[in-house]
Amino acid sequence: MSRYFRGFTIVWVALRYGLDELVLTSFQKPWLRLLARTISMGRDLRAPRGQRLREALESLGPIFVKFGQVLSTRRDLLPPDIADELALLQDRVPPFDSKIAISTIERAFRRRVDEVFVAFDPVPIASASIAQVHFAVIRDRQGQEREVAVKVLRPGMLPIIENDLALMRMMAGWVESLSADGKRLKPRQVVAEFDNYLHDELDLVREASNAAQLRRNMQGLELVEIPEIFWDFCHSDVLVMQRMKGVPINQIERLRAAGVDIPKLARDGVTIFFTQVFRDGFFHADMHPGNIQVSLEPETFGRYISLDFGIVGTLTEFDKEYLAQNFTAFFRRDYKRVAELHIESGWVPATTRVNDLEGAIRAVCEPYFDRPLKEISLGMVLMRLFQTSRRFHVEIQPQLVLLQKTLLNIEGLGRQLDPELDLWSTAKPFLEKWMLEQMGPQRLWHELKAEAPHFAKMLPELPRLLHAYLRHRPHETQRELKELLESQKQTNRLLQGLVYGGLGFALGLLAMQLLVRVRIF
Repeated sequence: MSRYFRGFTIVWVALRYGLDELVLTSFQKPWLRLLARTISMGRDLRAPRGQRLREALESLGPIFVKFGQVLSTRRDLLPPDIADELALLQDRVPPFDSKIAISTIERAFRRRVDEVFVAFDPVPIASASIAQVHFAVIRDRQGQEREVAVKVLRPGMLPIIENDLALMRMMAGWVESLSADGKRLKPRQVVAEFDNYLHDELDLVREASNAAQLRRNMQGLELVEIPEIFWDFCHSDVLVMQRMKGVPINQIERLRAAGVDIPKLARDGVTIFFTQVFRDGFFHADMHPGNIQVSLEPETFGRYISLDFGIVGTLTEFDKEYLAQNFTAFFRRDYKRVAELHIESGWVPATTRVNDLEGAIRAVCEPYFDRPLKEISLGMVLMRLFQTSRRFHVEIQPQLVLLQKTLLNIEGLGRQLDPELDLWSTAKPFLEKWMLEQMGPQRLWHELKAEAPHFAKMLPELPRLLHAYLRHRPHETQRELKELLESQKQTNRLLQGLVYGGLGFALGLLAMQLLVRVRIF
């Protein structure tokens, strides 16, 4: 019954904001457009369609807000006006009752909250669609008091999410069945991606493991601080991490007044992003200003502070190498190589003419080189590339969706920090160095070092293995030869039987013909 009531609520909100008219007018069939005009009579639908969609998602609650945020990353599937409007979605969810947060903590640890923490602030410091954060103090294994941030999952999220996802899948099936254009939008695939991201965010132990991995990866870079995770205090519904003290990155005047080198901060952000993507293949994929701060502490002054690790992206070695070659070719303006890489990877049909694809990519990218970031819209470049990709039937790779989203986040941060930043020239040396490391003698040396323990274990065994091979192999060879000869003999006997049988049958037919002729004459 609750699912049907929720479905009725969704339909009512869709009608209220004219989403039915939005869907019908997106199709080319005249009768559908006429139907859209008819059903929109009597309703005030003067607001832009993107704004109406955003407001409808906000009114439906946190799950649909999160869905809109994920959907906004699929600029390959959405018109620009809708994608830009959905990108404005933020977590505007009021905090839930602190008593509920405390009961969640006590249920997770089976102890009173004052037994778990030395001190616990019941007033939340931040609230989002999935969880909210409280400050507290713990006593670690060494007996020292540590200031921490406690992230508590919103109660009852899983049943709500499952019901909403079931309805989303059903509606995605309807959209996909309406027309060929609906199929091109791949709504089921979008819902499946959202399902994966959302379930990952609901498991705070998974988020803690993401943070621990990023902390290990970034230790030697000294450009970004990742909070320490206290595993003794972690549960699927509760996450306890080191409390980080910093200034939100969008408070630029405050950072500048404190003496932070803002242009360097912008360059460091690009370095961190490309290091996580191309060196580690494991990157923070939710880098909006609410999750990024800057440290003003003396020992870490001017470093980034990353928070909220519910969504991370991963890339395989093939993905990293392919992307690095593409970026390097872009920076060198070698558009023919970019086209060849798309064809070699199977992203476009093998029958695509290289010259045609090269010309289309050049037309998109060439106008944006040698310009500062303030004169470049990376979102516009990606949008035009996606339009080109549809023309050439490029298959958008799902594993790169988060990378596209993060790249747009990086552009937004860079534009705020230093509009004069040249994104291309900042990234080009890093990528060229990375490519040299991947394909040069340094890569060979690293692989040899990685395989050294295996070789060290195998080398002492080689004489014994060689002796055993030389000693026993002749007997095995003789046995295999005997089996082969026996099989050949069986085959020969079968063939002989077939030949003799065929000859006998032919002679029998000949004898019957002769007998018949003798009787006739």
